[in-house]
Amino acid sequence: MDWLMRMNRALDHIETNLSNEISLKDVAQCACCSSYQFQRMFSFITNVPLAEYIRRRRLTLAAIELQTSDAKVLDVAIKYGYESPVSFARAFHALHGVNPARAREKGTALKAYPRLSFLISIKGAEPMNYRIETRESFEVFGIEKIFSLNGKETPADLWKQSHVNGEVEKLALHANGLPDFLNQNYHPVHAVCSYRPTEEETFPYMLCAFKKETSVTASYKVISIPAYTWAIFSSEPFEWDQLGEVMETLYKRFFSEWLPTAGYEQVDGLEFEVTGSKDGLQFVELWFAVRKIN
Repeated sequence: MDWLMRMNRALDHIETNLSNEISLKDVAQCACCSSYQFQRMFSFITNVPLAEYIRRRRLTLAAIELQTSDAKVLDVAIKYGYESPVSFARAFHALHGVNPARAREKGTALKAYPRLSFLISIKGAEPMNYRIETRESFEVFGIEKIFSLNGKETPADLWKQSHVNGEVEKLALHANGLPDFLNQNYHPVHAVCSYRPTEEETFPYMLCAFKKETSVTASYKVISIPAYTWAIFSSEPFEWDQLGEVMETLYKRFFSEWLPTAGYEQVDGLEFEVTGSKDGLQFVELWFAVRKIN
């Protein structure tokens, strides 16, 4: 319930500031998490990006104000964050299908996007495969890139580029095997995210291998992962071309079904994407660093 309270507090902050500049950092602080973590949780739970939700709410209120007051279109545009009547009219038309001036006419059909609230939803969903493990600290090494929350480049682009230029294969060779806590069904190269602080509205992402005494790490970034409790969610076996869909489903179920009721909270957004194969099929595990809620 603490999780729901924090998420709804963040929505309250957004709603209160729809006519002001909204800082993603301030919103995330209301939910007691990082900007990256909140934005991901929000999009997985609601199926809409946070920025798009804010845009829809502002244009909903703008339409109501145009219908119920004598405010000038320019004043309404500025109030809800648009620098010119042209940009406001373009956005307004894209959402409502009419220009702002038409909103004043009786009988004009408009769209309204109500304020969201986070609630616990009781579903007859399929069971989730997960386990809770506590691990001592360990090290990983690999290829790091810092991504912007609102940038066009994504971790998927890093994976694609690193496959094309042979860096994934090279990293796998330099791993020189797997650590004792992973069996031979796991692949040598995985990914870790949000393992260190970066500038606001950015997050670190690394294609990584688990470091062993025999690993060759000289040309890579090495990071130490502290001792944590991990909530590990496992997929059913799948064909490789289903990887994106399978991972999205695991993330969504973790944030929307497990986290709100499990009595745990995620630690700073730290997570691993771990893959493997068995009997000709693939599997993926998402490792989330968690702690018990007091």
